[in-house]
Amino acid sequence: MTATESTKPARQKGFFGHPWGLATLFFTEMWERFSYYGMRVLLIFFLTASVAQGGLGMEKGLASSLVSAYGAAIYMSALAGGWIADRLLGGQRSVLYGGVLIMAGHICMAIPAGSTTIFLGLALVILGTSLLKPNISTLVGGLYPEHDARRDAGFTVFYMGVNLGSFAGITISGWLGQQVDFHLGFGAAAVGMALGLIQYVLGKGNLGVATAAPVNPLTADERGKVFGRIGAGLAALVLVIAIFWSMDMLDLQLVINGISLMSILLPIGYFAVLLRSPLVDDDERSRVKGYIPLFLASVMFFLIFEQAANVLNLYASEKVQNTVLGMEFPASWFQSVNPVFILLFAPLVAAIWMRMGERQPSTGRKFAIALVLIGASFGVIVLADATSAGGLVSPLWLLGVYAVQTLGELLLSPIGLSVTSKAAPKAFVSQMMALWFLSIAAGQGIAAQLVPLYGSVSDAVYFGMFAGAAVVLAVLLWISAPKIRVMMRGAE
Repeated sequence: MTATESTKPARQKGFFGHPWGLATLFFTEMWERFSYYGMRVLLIFFLTASVAQGGLGMEKGLASSLVSAYGAAIYMSALAGGWIADRLLGGQRSVLYGGVLIMAGHICMAIPAGSTTIFLGLALVILGTSLLKPNISTLVGGLYPEHDARRDAGFTVFYMGVNLGSFAGITISGWLGQQVDFHLGFGAAAVGMALGLIQYVLGKGNLGVATAAPVNPLTADERGKVFGRIGAGLAALVLVIAIFWSMDMLDLQLVINGISLMSILLPIGYFAVLLRSPLVDDDERSRVKGYIPLFLASVMFFLIFEQAANVLNLYASEKVQNTVLGMEFPASWFQSVNPVFILLFAPLVAAIWMRMGERQPSTGRKFAIALVLIGASFGVIVLADATSAGGLVSPLWLLGVYAVQTLGELLLSPIGLSVTSKAAPKAFVSQMMALWFLSIAAGQGIAAQLVPLYGSVSDAVYFGMFAGAAVVLAVLLWISAPKIRVMMRGAE
């Protein structure tokens, strides 16, 4: 970026009445989601396919755990990426460097060289996503002047890019990977991210100055202390790895267990800091306490919802008919219906809330309904299993699962982001938003320990177990909703 470009404001009109920079970020996010979901939808199939079929031949339980742990690591890494943008790089460079790392990760996975390039690729994607994902939304907000009435509409347009990219990535990479070659599917993800980077670089001049520099850059004194601590932490990590390696104890399951443990301990630590901080007053502390049940509900929701990447993919491949009018399609294509359902259902849900106005349920009860829906989605599979007579089930059952899950997602995800921002203590606004994403990480971290049960117990037991747990928590949350509302003190 030239000096002139870095000091001029974002061009405020041109992309359907929005700043031109929104077009740059729309397509960057679209292609990044293309690459992320295109790779993710293939991951469980690749890990469990035999070497002769072009996969790694991994046992299904371990592979499912790895996919969940990978998802947990993605969301936990966003904490570091947000800090790096705020203190070191600024949002615009963070997105650029993140995209480069993501592309490099997918290129590694496209190379047919066994597990080494796959695990290196996953690590690079995690690092890259940590820089890109938490910061690109900040760039969208930075396009608009304060109190600009177009801001909400701009984020709606941006969110459409998320769904378009995920639909296209799942459809294209899923077909290439399952019907032609896994590494070709991973390569398509790399091409997608490359296209996103090209148009981001070409359009970066339209992003303006708001996010070009760190908002709270490290001072010279802070740099020395921070880099010293980071160096000491990395050295300690290398030492621990070396010790486990020398004792022949460093294996994939140990890494998965470590990620699961971290996904649980991080939010516990965050809540402890928030509740004990002298910067938090009594009203704010009460809101944080009222937020905890909502956080736990989110953990349960995503524990089930994110099993789409592993358990539901395996279920679709092994137990669901994948033909329409005599034409066969890849099992991975079932994943593409979620973004379609979001685009169909989101206006309907928004219209219902608008029509209900002040009569709509409290946040706690909306979350309770979302839990019932996510539990019911697994209940649909139990019902499908009971009526299958041991054969393949109709694809309509799985479409029903995703339709119910999408409705639950629309009741929980956007509302969760909103209530998180309102419940946040003034001194911890950014960290509170990070805490919301930790609920997704914790859900997947816990799932990493539970998904190996799939296949070792009956489908009725496995899916019924999660469905029952979600409904029980929903009932408790529904009963507790009035008390939560009092504790939140207007934050709802």
